[in-house]
Amino acid sequence: MTLEVLDRHSEALFEFLWCPVCGQEVFTHIPFEGVFCKNCNTQVELQESRETRGYEEAVLACFDTSTTWNLHVDEKLRRDLPDGSARVKILGAPGAYKVDWWSPGPSEDWEPVERGEFDDVEEPEKVSHLA
Repeated sequence: MTLEVLDRHSEALFEFLWCPVCGQEVFTHIPFEGVFCKNCNTQVELQESRETRGYEEAVLACFDTSTTWNLHVDEKLRRDLPDGSARVKILGAPGAYKVDWWSPGPSEDWEPVERGEFDDVEEPEKVSHLA
């Protein structure tokens, strides 16, 4: 008997994805626990979207800040999500992914951190020991 493995969420998807809390692109998978941003520990869960609109892939990435490190300490390094969570719908195929929408949508009250937005900001020593 052989077991068929379906690779629904490829490495290419995680190469495209970034954390909307800190802007970093590196994620860590902890078996039986989930996938987390390596920089700030925001959890991400991937779900297949019910609607693809003809694209090869349609994925919902759901971010949750209940596990995020140092969120309350320095807003120059992290930006909280509305009510602690946000979702992004990603359409496309490996090498050609694009963001379809954010939920809740970006507004004057909340804007997701862009990829690498805080790369040039140094973390103060008083923050780094709290991680």
